[in-house]
Amino acid sequence: MSSPSVLIAGCGDVGSRLAKQLLAAGWDVFGLRRNVSRLPDGVTGVAGDLFSEECPANWPVGAIDYVVYCAAATDHDEEGYRQAYVQGLQNVLGWLNDYGQAPERLVFVSSSSVYGQQGGEWVDESSETAASGYSGRLMLEAEQVALNSGIPASVLRLTGIYGPGREWLLTQVRRGYRVAVEPPLYGNRIHADDAAGLLAFLLEKDRQGVKLEDYYIGVDDAPAPLAEVVGWLREYLGVTEWADDASVRRTGSKRCSNARVKALGWLPTYPTYREGYAAILEGKC
Repeated sequence: MSSPSVLIAGCGDVGSRLAKQLLAAGWDVFGLRRNVSRLPDGVTGVAGDLFSEECPANWPVGAIDYVVYCAAATDHDEEGYRQAYVQGLQNVLGWLNDYGQAPERLVFVSSSSVYGQQGGEWVDESSETAASGYSGRLMLEAEQVALNSGIPASVLRLTGIYGPGREWLLTQVRRGYRVAVEPPLYGNRIHADDAAGLLAFLLEKDRQGVKLEDYYIGVDDAPAPLAEVVGWLREYLGVTEWADDASVRRTGSKRCSNARVKALGWLPTYPTYREGYAAILEGKC
């Protein structure tokens, strides 16, 4: 039996972590990004720009069993998001069509920003999607491009990704970051290794013949109030000073459920922020 193949379009941080896991499992991995020198060893580089309609010169010509689309916006404005998630996906689908390639499944990496809940509600894949900002609205549009592509597709809505190199909150806590305590501002997160692991898990389930749903949420086991997370990090880091400015409150507050992926058998390596941040601070991930 030949090795399964996957094209990871937008093979950045999470994509590279996914590539390493799949390579270890015996997959043939193609990674599409502008600078292929930054791809992990063992990945076949496909140098190309997702934002351009021009097909990469070294696009793989054989069969591609799976496609994972996990691009990141270069410009964080409405046009940047449209290019990265809608137009980029349309370009990849067009290139697949040009080469007569019909993958077994497309997995589109979306975001929990598609949910607009603000009152700490629990949300799952069946919850209303009423995105308030352009990022969520464009993610919803891109999701439909994937699901209507003619290729069997699943959407993975990832929550806040953290990990080595994604340490904004740690930096803020060290500076004395203040957050509102009441009402609680719930946040949702997933370690970058778990985000990649969940993608690999879904691909393997599809290979095994398991019928996948259209939508999944990628989140750890314990959404928590931001004030609780900050308090734990302050104690762990030994931070005793507070910043002079007033408490910070971001918009949006919801608790995302991972019940659907856990019912398939997925278990996160870092089930809560405690294990994940401890691993980062101890240099174990």
